[in-house]
Parts: sequence; C-alpha cells; structure tokens
Amino acid sequence: MAYYPRLRDLREDADLTQDELVKQLGMHKTTYTNYEQGKREPPFELIIRLAKLYGVSIDYIAGLAPKPMPLPPQK
Repeated sequence: MAYYPRLRDLREDADLTQDELVKQLGMHKTTYTNYEQGKREPPFELIIRLAKLYGVSIDYIAGLAPKPMPLPPQK
C-alpha cells in the first residue's frame, strides 16, 4: 500500500485543511499537495514531524502497520 493516501486521511481525521497544515509546517501548499498525491516523496524529517503531530507511528504512515499505533511517550 502506498503511504500517500494515509497522509490525507490523517490530515482529514485531524480536521485540518491543507492550508492550515502547511501553515503549521511552514511549507508551500503545492509541495505538500504533491506529497498527498504521491507525486513527490516526502523527506523523512517531514514524516517524523507528521507522526508527532498526529500522534501515530511512522510505521502506520509508511503503510507497514494496518492501523494507527500511538507513539510511545516522549522524554
């Protein structure tokens, strides 16, 4: 399974528009849209930021886990 549909699903589950999310991330909307559409590969650093933002594991975003798994507590 491709990861990019999960990016959109997680954003929508968080009740965020693309405009709201890119403002939080400090990036261009076109760049992020390309990630959600699978036209570009997101950098690993962004995947980490999104995992923290949504409170899910990187494995879920990558399509390696079938359901969202919460992140372990951060120290």
